[in-house]
Amino acid sequence: MATPALEITDLHAWYGESHILHGISMSVQPGQVVTLLGRNGAGRTTTLRAIMGLTGARKGSIKIHGGEAIALSPHRVAQLGIGYCPEERGIFASLTAEENLRLPPLLKSRRGKVMSETEIYAMFPNLAERRHSPGTRLSGGEQQMLAVARILRTGADILLLDEISEGLAPVIVQALARMIRALKAQGFTILMVEQNFRFAAPLADHFIVIEHGEVVLSFPAAELPAHQAKMDELLSV
Repeated sequence: MATPALEITDLHAWYGESHILHGISMSVQPGQVVTLLGRNGAGRTTTLRAIMGLTGARKGSIKIHGGEAIALSPHRVAQLGIGYCPEERGIFASLTAEENLRLPPLLKSRRGKVMSETEIYAMFPNLAERRHSPGTRLSGGEQQMLAVARILRTGADILLLDEISEGLAPVIVQALARMIRALKAQGFTILMVEQNFRFAAPLADHFIVIEHGEVVLSFPAAELPAHQAKMDELLSV
């Protein structure tokens, strides 16, 4: 079996005195799309932040392409090929879309090449049309596209996506779904937090359910019908 792109073992994380993650373990294979599910406050976003080294404290094991990263600072984690798109997007609103795309440092990509601006605009035609518009004049959907496009420009091959479909119009959500399929076809590995199950279900190869900072279910997409009752319970809250 290939070395996992991302392997987490007994991960604990804290914010101050608050112990948020209680021994999270998971494995994400190269080229997989894995979705983290759970109620608000379950620890899904904290899991992504802990992988990036953005929590107050953490312990356990985080292996990126087989190398241990638990003790690394966020910028060193990023240099290993992980791109993080937070829920708040984090674009520079005063800069144009084009200027935002030229800001990220270009890392040495494990894929052999960094996605060019031309390729970005082919994937996101809306951004091509609005490349000279400042972030303040982009729609919410265009801002989300720009946030994802920025991490693609870094050369990252593992993408951590936090609620990228939240609050967006259906036509934009469909465009983001096409984007994820295209990235998977190109060999990207994606770990995403999603509350929009209708968006995530057709895209994911594997589902992981987190409750109270612990993994309570982990199953491949083929087994989704057997766990539908649990999914309905999560979605009803």
